[in-house]
Amino acid sequence: MTRRTNARIAGLTFLLYIAVAFPSMVLSAKATGGESNAAPLLSIAQHTTEMRITIVLELLSGFCALVLAVTLYGITRDEDRELAMLGLLWLATNAGPGAPDPASANALAAYLLKVGTWQTLSASLLFAAGSTVFAFLLLRGRMVPVPLAWLGVLGSALLVVILPLQLAGFITVTELVWVPVGLFELTLAPWLLIKGVAEPARRQST
Repeated sequence: MTRRTNARIAGLTFLLYIAVAFPSMVLSAKATGGESNAAPLLSIAQHTTEMRITIVLELLSGFCALVLAVTLYGITRDEDRELAMLGLLWLATNAGPGAPDPASANALAAYLLKVGTWQTLSASLLFAAGSTVFAFLLLRGRMVPVPLAWLGVLGSALLVVILPLQLAGFITVTELVWVPVGLFELTLAPWLLIKGVAEPARRQST
């Protein structure tokens, strides 16, 4: 595909990713809300529709991550093929007969929710790392406006620093930490759709 086509697909995919990722987080939090081990299990039973929608949205967001990885690689590989490949790998890694007694079911629910949280944070960390690489390549190649590229680099790098600390249990962060990346994606998406990307600075100089 041409760079223009890759840019347009990436722009559309950024918008789709935002449209499915944030509702997924909201619905998941609503369906699994509760303080005790038993409360999340009871909450899920009462919000089966929300959980089913969350599963579909998470599958769609994984597909979006794959498309973004490929298209952003196509845009940035001329700037640095190895870094672009690394960003692609990080971004794309984002994809019984007897019922247990109540105590066992609650313990299992608590374990699965903890594992699910760990997996979500791990996927978010990989996505942030890939986003940092691609934003850096867009900045170095002057393919998009410099302030926009810097917003992507700094916002994504902030997540790369904070998410491991949250994963290890040292800090607790809110969704506000995602605001810079959200602004970057919401601005980058229409830019890619309308303006596309400039040729990398190296190619222009030659």
